[in-house]
Amino acid sequence: MIIMGQGKFEPETRGKVGTFQHNKNAGHTIRNIMIVAGEASGDLHGSNLVREMLSMDPGLRFYGIGGRRMQQEGVELLAGASETAVVGLTEVVSKLVLILKYFFMLKKSLRQTRPDLVILIDYPDFNLPLARAAKKEGLKVFYYISPQVWAWRKKRVEGIRRAVDRIAVILPFETDFYRQAGVEADFVGHPLLDVVGMRYSRAEALERFGLKEGYITVGILPGSRQSEVRRILPAMMETAGILAGRFPRIQFILPLADTLEGTLVSSILERFPIRVNVIRDAIYDAIGVSDAVMVASGTATMETALLETPMIIVYKVSSLTYYIGRLFVHVDHIGMVNIIAGRSIVPEFIQDGAKPELMADALADILINSEKRGVMKQELQKVREKLGEKGAARRAAVLAIEIMNK
Repeated sequence: MIIMGQGKFEPETRGKVGTFQHNKNAGHTIRNIMIVAGEASGDLHGSNLVREMLSMDPGLRFYGIGGRRMQQEGVELLAGASETAVVGLTEVVSKLVLILKYFFMLKKSLRQTRPDLVILIDYPDFNLPLARAAKKEGLKVFYYISPQVWAWRKKRVEGIRRAVDRIAVILPFETDFYRQAGVEADFVGHPLLDVVGMRYSRAEALERFGLKEGYITVGILPGSRQSEVRRILPAMMETAGILAGRFPRIQFILPLADTLEGTLVSSILERFPIRVNVIRDAIYDAIGVSDAVMVASGTATMETALLETPMIIVYKVSSLTYYIGRLFVHVDHIGMVNIIAGRSIVPEFIQDGAKPELMADALADILINSEKRGVMKQELQKVREKLGEKGAARRAAVLAIEIMNK
């Protein structure tokens, strides 16, 4: 096992609630914007949005919840996304006190600071109540990357209509869904189109990651939340063990999400006699250099699709979360890649079906069968073509500025 570039993210302003006042700075009027991104993917998209908005109006000051990327763009963080990211009912319960603490902290700030705009990025169970609170204060609310209420809890769309001034959607079919419900929605394209891409050639990536040319390379992407990593990574490692027994010349790479500490991953990897190269800050090169990837359902499936790397999707939550979710979820697939395609183009291994033997069989089939691998790459390319053009963050920034200026 190799772990490269570990680091721990500590928001400098954790636990503080500031009251930001309008003032003048270099001839610009400072306007305050609350922005909330509760997960790693939201941090990525939020940082790009902030950068674009500041390029249009330097007189903006951002504060709220996010991660390292948003902090690097100048957002004053009251809490880190790693603290608020949860998946499933059981983890919500375990973090409920902390989540409520941050919710009421932001709610208090809505009254005291009265930001010129509230920007909410995905994370609906936290952000939709916050949107309602902001609207009660008479504040303007912009939702970027809409909640997937078309998949479950469709009744929420009425609450969105009342609490949100405008919503930017990143999937083409979402526009009609929201507009039919009376929500002002704009399709801005998928923000990942602007960021997904390899920085290095294949030869350079192999050398940087300590991988061997001529070996099969399999990527392991167990998710960005602690709970899903604990559930999914052991099954992925068992799968890796089976593949290692079938393919003598095989190697594994695991790009670590920004929201995870290396100690959690290493504590799981130590239980398996498989060498895994663990890296940071190069997820796209790790995916791009892989011949196939096993990936937890989530944003990483879209990143893998945009790099046209063959994959299998794994989804595991607590039994309670899964069975309650099945009562409300009304889609035929879990993976966004398959949802956008409208059919199964990538194998999914869900809950009790996420068995290492089956996962290894599917990956082996992809690795051995060049025709099957080629067809999957073609289908992933079609998914990419459905996601619009580059420039999503820029288009979303224009909408946000428009809302503020009304």
